[in-house]
Parts: sequence; C-alpha cells; structure tokens
Amino acid sequence: MTKRTSAKHKIDRRMGENIWGRPKSPLNRREYGPGQHGQRRKNKLSDFGTQLRAKQKLKGYYGDLTEKQFRRIYAEAERLKGDTGEMLVGLLERRLDAVVYRAKLVPTIFAARQFVNHGHVTVNGGRVNIASYRVKEGDVIAVRDRSRQMALILEAIQLTERDVPDYLGVDHSKLTVTFTRTPSLADVPYPVVMEPNLVVEFYAKN
Repeated sequence: MTKRTSAKHKIDRRMGENIWGRPKSPLNRREYGPGQHGQRRKNKLSDFGTQLRAKQKLKGYYGDLTEKQFRRIYAEAERLKGDTGEMLVGLLERRLDAVVYRAKLVPTIFAARQFVNHGHVTVNGGRVNIASYRVKEGDVIAVRDRSRQMALILEAIQLTERDVPDYLGVDHSKLTVTFTRTPSLADVPYPVVMEPNLVVEFYAKN
C-alpha cells in the first residue's frame, strides 16, 4: 500500500489551488505556497512546468497514486480509441475508490482507499478490497451490512460541499451505488479546472 509522505494541505498550497474543494484547505485563508518563500513563488511557469503541474494536480486528486501507477493508467488510455485525455479521466473515475468517494460514502478520496482496503465494500454482491479495482457500467457497489453504521459514512452523506454526479445512481438509504456510465471530463465535478490535454502533452514529450 502506498503512503503519502507530504501533508495533504501542503499539496493544495504547492499547487496554488484547493484541488479537493475542502472547506479546511489553507488556500481559503492564504493563496500562496508553503514555506518561508511561498509568497514569492509567482514566477511564470514554462510550458514544461505548466504540463507538469497539470499532471501532478490530476494525479494528486486521486489520492495515493504513485507515478508508476498513474503512468500505467495513462498508457492504457493512450491505447484506447478516442481522445486520450478523456479516456484517462474515464479510467480514473472507474476506480473503485473514486466511485466510493464520488457517491459520498466517505468524506475524502484518502478515506475511500482505506475504506475499500479494509473490506467494507462489495461489487455485485462480492467483497472487493482493492482500491484500484475497475468497475464496469451496470456494476452495483454496496457497503457491507456490518459496516453500515460507521460514523464516517454518516458524516460523508451530510457533506454539502460536493454533489453526487449523474453517472452514478446512489441510494443513501440502502448505501448502494450503480455505476451507470463512464463519464467524460465535462461530467466529472472537479472543484478546480483539470487539464488532461496538458497531461497528454507532458507524457508525449517526456
């Protein structure tokens, strides 16, 4: 299991954006990078820097993905027919931890990974404890009976800062989610602008 070595809030400040849209993000109070020189980091980014930041922002949004994992997903998106950036977003949104997070069964993407890894989720009636498991259209994801009273779930359902997207059919009374279709970039409710086209440019050149 991968481990995030830097503070989540520091990631927001390094990117200069509240990438998860959290009320407690330090960017809501100070819009500059971490460290004693953070306020002076206003230099214009090069094309490479812009592409790198777009890649780091998209990769960071999905939690504890390593560069190796993210590049593997990108390589798969590149092999699919269609726009590579759109395919990349579609593959990321089909991860089981991403679906659990989008459905508001947990408060953060990091909690979603742990929630899945600890065996609290089933897919089509069978327990799945792999966060990177890729769901298919029509799959039904559910919280196991013994996990339904967890405070984490009750907290997440009541969150007001994000909505459930329309490519998921969610029943919070039964704690079930149906993955109805693979979303396009425009369908995904990112709190900030994601630019997968720049990610494609980054990997094309590096």
